[in-house]
Amino acid sequence: MDNRSEVRAFLTSRRAKITPGQAGLPVAGRRRVPGLRRSEVAALAGMSVEYYAKLERGHLAGVSAGVLDALARALHLEDAERAHLLRLAHEADGSNAILRRRRPKQPAARPTLQWMLDAIATAPAIIGNHRSDLLAANHLGRALYSDLYADPTRPPNFARFTFLDSAARRFFPDWDLAADMTVANLRTAAGQDPHDKGLHDLVGELSTRSDDFRRRWAAHNVRTHGTGVKHFRHHVVGDLTLTYESMDLRAEPGLSMTIYTAEPGSPSEDALRLLASWSATQEHPERPQDTGHPRMGRP
Repeated sequence: MDNRSEVRAFLTSRRAKITPGQAGLPVAGRRRVPGLRRSEVAALAGMSVEYYAKLERGHLAGVSAGVLDALARALHLEDAERAHLLRLAHEADGSNAILRRRRPKQPAARPTLQWMLDAIATAPAIIGNHRSDLLAANHLGRALYSDLYADPTRPPNFARFTFLDSAARRFFPDWDLAADMTVANLRTAAGQDPHDKGLHDLVGELSTRSDDFRRRWAAHNVRTHGTGVKHFRHHVVGDLTLTYESMDLRAEPGLSMTIYTAEPGSPSEDALRLLASWSATQEHPERPQDTGHPRMGRP
């Protein structure tokens, strides 16, 4: 991905998101552009309009930390957006190459990681990478994401499932939110490693095959995946509301483990127990045909 183009699109999109009122500026007359003008961002950041225009054209090489911080404040960047801007600046001056490690051509998880997952008996647990590949899961993780495993492509990929599999709109009751999060995670990954051919190929495939993906990718939103609540509508056990925690694996840069749990005593905890019973009956849970039963699918 071209660094200058990425910088230009990111800064322009952030500037367009901020209204004068949000920036504490007076609103006078009709405005021809969404969000702030370049002159307003420059004034808020304490720099000349000419210098800000140069930055917005993609020239971040050699820009000081102080200037980047002033720019982040002027644009009201959130933590994930600040980190993305910093990575773009490091990529512009070449310092990202020092931190970037060679990634394996084929995604894989070490056997010991699978042993660790299998030791987690009462909660779905998975390991994924920055490309949204699902690399490993324990028995409950495979059962929870059995819709993904129904696709013969390996490894399963959350982005392909979300945008190319019709089952995703049932599995994610709030599909728009899930789609937004998926794309923002991929955009963040692209900032971390803009030379990853596998990620380029995935983005190119989804951009070609999905208007929904292409529109979201053009928004340049970024996100840090850490903790929160997700809602699922599983084909076997129905609705689940699960909290999740994601942890980076120190020995495997680019891989993270996510564990899902239900509130004690909640219907979702009961649904997880039912899911565990169902998963125990089949070695490789796959998406069954619709039986019409609201809770249980074909064993």
